[in-house]
Amino acid sequence: MSDTTTRQRRDRTHWLYLAVIAAVIAGVLVGWLAPGFGKSVGELGTIFVNLIKMMIAPVIFCTIVLGIGSVRAAAKVGKVGGLAIGYFLIMSTVALAIGLLVGNLLHPGSGLNVAAHAKEITKYATDAKAAGGTWQFLEDIVPTTLLSSLTSGKVLQALFVALLVGFGIQAMGPAGEPILRGVASVQKLVFRILTTILWLAPIGAFGAMANVVARTGLDAVEQLALLMVAFYLTCVVFIFGVLGLLLRLVAGTSILKLVRYLAREYLLIFATSSSESALPRLIAKMEHVGVDRTTVGVVVPTGYSFNLDGTAIYLTMATLFVADAMGKPLVWSEQIGLLLFMIVASKGAAGVTGAGLATLAGGLQSHRPELLDGVGLIVGIDRFMSEARALTNFSGNAVATLLIGTWTRTIDPARVRAVLDREIPFDEQAMVDDHAAPAAPQEKDSQDKDLVPA
Repeated sequence: MSDTTTRQRRDRTHWLYLAVIAAVIAGVLVGWLAPGFGKSVGELGTIFVNLIKMMIAPVIFCTIVLGIGSVRAAAKVGKVGGLAIGYFLIMSTVALAIGLLVGNLLHPGSGLNVAAHAKEITKYATDAKAAGGTWQFLEDIVPTTLLSSLTSGKVLQALFVALLVGFGIQAMGPAGEPILRGVASVQKLVFRILTTILWLAPIGAFGAMANVVARTGLDAVEQLALLMVAFYLTCVVFIFGVLGLLLRLVAGTSILKLVRYLAREYLLIFATSSSESALPRLIAKMEHVGVDRTTVGVVVPTGYSFNLDGTAIYLTMATLFVADAMGKPLVWSEQIGLLLFMIVASKGAAGVTGAGLATLAGGLQSHRPELLDGVGLIVGIDRFMSEARALTNFSGNAVATLLIGTWTRTIDPARVRAVLDREIPFDEQAMVDDHAAPAAPQEKDSQDKDLVPA
C-alpha cells in the first residue's frame, strides 16, 4: 500500500513538470509568432517568481532556527560556517580563472559593430550605485527590526536573525524545546504553501518565456550565439569537470547522480531563470539525502549570497566580450583587477533587479567608463544567459553542501548512496519529511521507515 501511494504521488508531480516543459515550448512559440501577446503575458512569470521569493525568508528562518536550536555545541555551527566561507572564496576564484581562460581563447566579441546595437544602460548603472559597495553590503545584513528581516526580501538579513534566534534557543536549553516545536510546525506549513505555489509553475514559465522571446526576437539571439554557446559550455565544464571531480574525490559521489536527483529543480530554474525559485527545495532535498540539518541550514542560504560560481563566469566572459566588441580589449592586469572588484560588488548587488547587469555596468563605469555603452549589447540576451548562470550557482551550492558535510562529518554516506540510487525516494507531495534525515548512521534504519507514507 505504501509503495503504491508513493508511486501515485510521484506520478502527480511528474505531470506537473511535463506541463512546465510544454509551457516553455508554448511560450517560445507565442513570443515568436505573436510578440504583442507575448509581451502582454510577461507579468505571469514575474508574479510566479515573486510568489516563490516571498517564501524564501520563512524557509531559511525555520530551517536555520531548527538546525542550530537543536544543536548543543555552538562551535559546530561556527566550524561549518567558517569552512563554507573559505570554500566559497576559493571556488569563486576558480570560476573566475576558468572564465578568463575561455574568454581570452575565444574572443567572442571580436569584429562586432557595437555602435549599431548599443542600448541605453543608465538604468543598470544606477541600480549598481544603489546597491552600494562592500560596506553597504555589510550594513544591509543587519535589519531595521527583528521582524523586518522576514519581510525585506534580503536573504542575508533572514540568515542573520535566524542565527541569533537559533543560538538564543540553544542557550535556553530545555526551556527552548516548546519554541522549537512551534517553529517545526510553522516549517511544515511553509512547505505546504510552497508546494501549492509550485503547481503554478507552468503558468509562470509560459509568461516568462513568451515575454523574453517577444522582446528580443530570435535574430537578437543569433547575433550573439558564440557568446551564449561559449558561456553555456564553460558552465558545463565547470559543473561536470571541476565540481564533479571534487565531489568524486571528497565525497565519493557521482555528479551525474546528483544532477539526476535535482533534475526537477534544474527544470524549475531553467523556466524561471532564478536559482531562488529552487532554494527551498534544495534545502529539503539536501536534508533528505542525508546531510545534517544544521549544515544544510548554514551552507545553503550562505551560498546563495557568497557562492556565485555562475555569476563569476558570467561577469568574466561578459566583460571580455564588451571590451572586444568595443575594440578596446583589456590587458591581463586590467582583467584581474576589474573582475575581482565585480565579484565583491556582486555580493552587494544581491537582490537588485538585473543584478548581473548592474554589477557589470557598475564595474565598467568605475574602471573603464569608455566601455559602458557596450553593456547594452548584453541586455538582449541576458535573460537567456541568466539561466545557465542560475543553474551553475545552484549546482555549486548543492555540491558545496555535500562536500562540507563530508569534511565536517555531518553526513550519512550510506544514505547518500541509497537516495542517489533511488532506493529512498523524495516525497514530492509533502516536500519535507516529518522526520529530518539523520546524520548518524545508527539512526538510518528507523528514519527510512518513516519516509514511506502510510
